[in-house]
Amino acid sequence: MSLFSIVAAVCFCAASAAPAASRVHAWGDLQYNYAVGSPILKGSSVADIAAGSFHSLVLKKGGSMLAWGDNRFGQTNIPTSLKWKPVAAIAAGNIHNLALLRNGSVVAWGPAPGQYGDYGQCTVPADLQRVVAVAAGAVHSLALKRDGTVVAWGHNLYGQCDVPVGLDSVVALAGGMYHSLALQNDGTVVAWGNNYMGQTDVPEGLNNVVAIAAGGLHSLALRADGTVAIWGGYGLIQASLPDGLTDVVAIATGDHHSLALRSDGTVVAWGFDWTGQCAVPTGLAGVTAIAARGSHSMALVREEPLTRLSRQGSR
Repeated sequence: MSLFSIVAAVCFCAASAAPAASRVHAWGDLQYNYAVGSPILKGSSVADIAAGSFHSLVLKKGGSMLAWGDNRFGQTNIPTSLKWKPVAAIAAGNIHNLALLRNGSVVAWGPAPGQYGDYGQCTVPADLQRVVAVAAGAVHSLALKRDGTVVAWGHNLYGQCDVPVGLDSVVALAGGMYHSLALQNDGTVVAWGNNYMGQTDVPEGLNNVVAIAAGGLHSLALRADGTVAIWGGYGLIQASLPDGLTDVVAIATGDHHSLALRSDGTVVAWGFDWTGQCAVPTGLAGVTAIAARGSHSMALVREEPLTRLSRQGSR
């Protein structure tokens, strides 16, 4: 199996494919009530979740979306133009969102042009087409094109939008606070942007990577064998892996904390915990996806119990 196939196959499905309700759990900084209600999405199958700094975004398998939480920048106002255009993938930054349409185009929303907080992260390049994946940094945006090249726009004070020359074999992207990561089809990682805490100093010899995540001052990589590599943070608590962390199938990072989803459907969290972002809810199990941003953590749970998740499979 090629690495691209492995990356595409990092899915977290129950042994049974029977339709089920889904529940979204969120924890951490609750000042904007983005976790209140932990909505049950009955009769729907959720494809993905995304966490902004103070808002939450959900993508249903039919291509529609839900958003709730802080709306000071319009980040939970899903554009009316998306109601009739099925969405294939989503991403959330601090105060903006990205939606990848099934036709390969991208829609962004959040701060209006000229509004406080607008760094151009919602101004999608006019000629951007044939996109297969999107990622959001704090205030910048990333798009992966079908040919493996990357396009970036938005806040660029630290060079996080300066895509390295010749980068053309990318299969996945991640946006941190002020840095960017790209996973190449040979299982290696490229990083650029702010390196204040070593978050772009990819460990020498890192390979066999199948997923990446970028935090505020640190970065994560998931290897094909279920182990995790971490760098940056220079001695801060979020830069140290929990003992015995293995059998991981997905990773996510907030500004100063990290999440790992294990194949048994449980979640491990570590890092700064000043608002409870690492306090995984007691009894949380059957998790199929995780997300994080700022001091905000999310998990998607199927209502029916799962037997075991798989890190590899076929499309």
